[in-house]
Amino acid sequence: MHRICKLTATALIATMAVSAEAADSPASPVIEDAWIRALPGDLPAAGYFSIHNLGDAPRQLTRADTPEFAGAMLHLSSEQDGQSQMQHVDGVTVAAHGRVSFRPGSYHLMLMHAKAPLTIGSKVPIALHFDDGSSVVVPFIVKGASATAY
Repeated sequence: MHRICKLTATALIATMAVSAEAADSPASPVIEDAWIRALPGDLPAAGYFSIHNLGDAPRQLTRADTPEFAGAMLHLSSEQDGQSQMQHVDGVTVAAHGRVSFRPGSYHLMLMHAKAPLTIGSKVPIALHFDDGSSVVVPFIVKGASATAY
């Protein structure tokens, strides 16, 4: 009986420690509607998705990588004086409890040099890395060149 009480107490303490650790760790961002617009030939593809930060502190997406492409960069498309522009960005900050959408004409992942031809409907794993050292691997569904949304 004494041994059962000791085991129960040990299990209870361990559970409390794990719960406290989970409460102290930042909430993982939720990634939704992840897709890739595939273009013909060796043209770069673009990755789109939305990030919902469930945490109480801002999170910054700092980079992305995938085994399916030679390179992946964070880009921002904009229009200035009637001209479309695209620029590399070092990071994208998502406010606490905020949301940022990567969509055509805005933020996107520039995916360069596919290692194999993309197949419409297939999924490409892309790792999204954040400034706190965390990362999440997300399956991006491949869509055709005429796709405009998830």
